[in-house]
Amino acid sequence: MPTTPSTPETTAPVTVFAASWCPYCTALVADLRRAKLPEGAVEIVDVEAPGVDANEWIKSVNDGNRIVPTVLYSDGTHATNPPAADVLAKLADLN
Repeated sequence: MPTTPSTPETTAPVTVFAASWCPYCTALVADLRRAKLPEGAVEIVDVEAPGVDANEWIKSVNDGNRIVPTVLYSDGTHATNPPAADVLAKLADLN
C-alpha cells in the first residue's frame, strides 16, 4: 500500500507551489504581488528548484496529477489553480 506524502512544512499563511513556465502560476503570483500583502503572508515555492520536495504532495492532492499552481493554506487546506481573489479571501479568513 503506497504511503501518502506528508504535507510540506511552510511558515507562511499561504504557500503557492508554482513553476516559472506556467502561465497560471505567473498570473496568480503577479496578482498576489499587486495586492501588496504584508511581508511573510505569502510564500512562493518554485517546484522546479533543486531540493524542493513538494511534487509528490502536489500529485497526492490533485488525483495523481502534478498541477501548478497548487496553494497550501496554514490551516491545512489547499486549492488548485485558484483565482487571486479566492486566495486573498482565504488569507483574510486565516488572519
